[in-house]
Amino acid sequence: MREQGSVTIDDVRRVAELANLELTAEEEPRMQRDLNAILEHIAKLDELDTSEIPAMAQVGEILGGVADAEGNSLRADALRSSLDRAAVMAAAPESDGRFFKLPKVIER
Repeated sequence: MREQGSVTIDDVRRVAELANLELTAEEEPRMQRDLNAILEHIAKLDELDTSEIPAMAQVGEILGGVADAEGNSLRADALRSSLDRAAVMAAAPESDGRFFKLPKVIER
């Protein structure tokens, strides 16, 4: 895409292709307007002075092991063994011994 606020129809088509969307000829200009509006909004947000705003804390730091309002708390981040790959692959309907084999679900 180009500079802010200048999404072209070709950009819309490329994004649609990457997202595996089929846009009609009527939908492309609407999508172009929407994308340009989003970029304009982001440009306005970029103008805000956030130098006095403290950095956000991570959720784990906020909870600090204490339960939240619903009584949920974070579990300790402890190292533990995972499932045995051979046993999991043996139980899979189809595998190559390393990965699960799945049917193709997206046609292009």
